Amino acid sequence: MTDQKKVVEILLNMAKVLEENKEFLTDLDNVIGDGDHGINMARGFAEVEKQAEGLEQKDIGNILKTVGMTLVSKVGGSSGPLYGTAFMKAGMTIGAKNEIDMADFLGALEVGIEGVKARGKSTTGEKTMLDAMVPALDAMKEQQAAGADAKQVLEAGVQAAEAGVEATKPMVATKGRASYLGERSVGHQDPGATSFTLMLKEIAKAY
Repeated sequence: MTDQKKVVEILLNMAKVLEENKEFLTDLDNVIGDGDHGINMARGFAEVEKQAEGLEQKDIGNILKTVGMTLVSKVGGSSGPLYGTAFMKAGMTIGAKNEIDMADFLGALEVGIEGVKARGKSTTGEKTMLDAMVPALDAMKEQQAAGADAKQVLEAGVQAAEAGVEATKPMVATKGRASYLGERSVGHQDPGATSFTLMLKEIAKAY
């Protein structure tokens, strides 16, 4: 089981890894996007970090909703609304719980993914964050159904997300700024799929 303190700790670790990878993510986005993904994600999570003390006083649903609202208001480009929507939908699904288990997490991620699909009017195969998110969720659900423990479930998710990032390289982007490049987007990995994978790794490291 994971309580509020653990959730906030994971969010702070996400903030750290996004700050550390800010330039890497921005370099990826320079090639196929607006060139601001890393800067925007680091800025958004730096704002989350500032609220850390207050977050621990909230239930987990409200923690995630607060993160989502912060990302929507502080992160520019498409990543703010998309990640913000995912966190807000996840928070609404979890509700007033002070502890969550793997089934709660996977249910929240599934709803978050549906939110991203609806908000971005996108699906897999379009060189977006969904190309890491959806395979990760599928792999984790499969492991959970097979009776794996939390660590094994999350490790399977990370492996699937990493494979998903690799799979974005040969894709032609059809969504967002990257779609303007058409065939020239081929050969480059998607920044959103990459940032999601970095965040999922921080969740996995906590177990």
